[in-house]
Amino acid sequence: MRIFHFNCSAEVQKIMHEIGVDPYGAKIMLPKAVTFLIRLEAINNIAANILKQEMLSLGADAAIARGALTGKTKRTDVLLIGELAQFNSLINKLSFQPFGLQKLAVELDENIKKFTKNNLALSLRKGFLTLGKKVRVMGVINLTPDSFSLDGLYRNFSSNYPALALQKARGMIADGADIIDLGGESSRPGAKNISTQEELRRVGPAVKLLAKKISAPISIDTTKPEVAKVALDAGAQMINDISGLSDKRMIKLAAQYKAAVVIMHMLGNPRNMQKIIKYNSLITDISVYLKNAIAFAEEGGIKPDKIIIDPGIGFGKTLAHNLEIIKHLEDFKILGKPLLIGPSRKTFIAKVLKSDSADRTSATVAACVLAVQRGANIVRVHDVKEVSQALKITGAIKNANA
Repeated sequence: MRIFHFNCSAEVQKIMHEIGVDPYGAKIMLPKAVTFLIRLEAINNIAANILKQEMLSLGADAAIARGALTGKTKRTDVLLIGELAQFNSLINKLSFQPFGLQKLAVELDENIKKFTKNNLALSLRKGFLTLGKKVRVMGVINLTPDSFSLDGLYRNFSSNYPALALQKARGMIADGADIIDLGGESSRPGAKNISTQEELRRVGPAVKLLAKKISAPISIDTTKPEVAKVALDAGAQMINDISGLSDKRMIKLAAQYKAAVVIMHMLGNPRNMQKIIKYNSLITDISVYLKNAIAFAEEGGIKPDKIIIDPGIGFGKTLAHNLEIIKHLEDFKILGKPLLIGPSRKTFIAKVLKSDSADRTSATVAACVLAVQRGANIVRVHDVKEVSQALKITGAIKNANA
């Protein structure tokens, strides 16, 4: 006898295939093997009671506030508990119900499809980057004199840093990097702004050289549309914007150049993001922010398959917040976009380890592996070789005998 706990339907399909289940029968049974807990917020008590009765009629269940049963509580959160097949039946039933349940049925259907979608692909200016079985590694190259990770090439080698950036990029690609991310302005807590001219002086020559010499797509880490434009003209294919595309000019530019974008969540800006940190509900607040940013981006002309989201580890978060984000990373899958996570060498690692050591490689590897297990499609790291090797082992175990 074996008792199974599955994280994906592919494992269930594999067992059915081993048993020799008829393909048509397997298709019918598979939704019965996939279960969900879905929390709905602030539902009208009448609608909540209908939801509970409908779920019970399907052999599933729904947890609601005790007061909602008697009418004393006018609004309640609802925890739906059931199999995918039962949720599909619920969606059909709700399509004919009043009290806002028709709208809820549409939202449930859309969000379950987004959450369960695993065959994502990122559209680039030149081709596609598949984001299914293989987790992609984004290698970080800092062209700054004040990088928190102590690897700023501009500080140490200002005369020949483009050539050194190329050397470093080639090494990262050999070690497993799929994307190279170039940045010329530090985003560490308390970092001061630099002028557009200074940022261009740092990144312009390096992007131009790398675009000619490497095949991996280049991402430009900037919040300035002027810098992004120069990088895109030089051959970059992606904009990594820690401000979440808050500048409408960046959205227009990305749409014009058909560039992929990374939309990140941050409270405030690097100068003040760690001074006032307050959330009503961390995961919900970040999700709402990213959902709105996605909507603005798509309304501005950026194609849906060109958008990546990043919950912003370390950007306006406490130690507890950073750990919670990684632990509940899968929650962001409901937004239907590829997930990028960047825990590499961050301060929260030093706090967990209670060490000021600059060597945070092993801890970064652990954070990346756990993030990938929770749905990350892309990891942004400085230590490409170590992380790539760990993810190869993780992938090999996950896909063993698949």
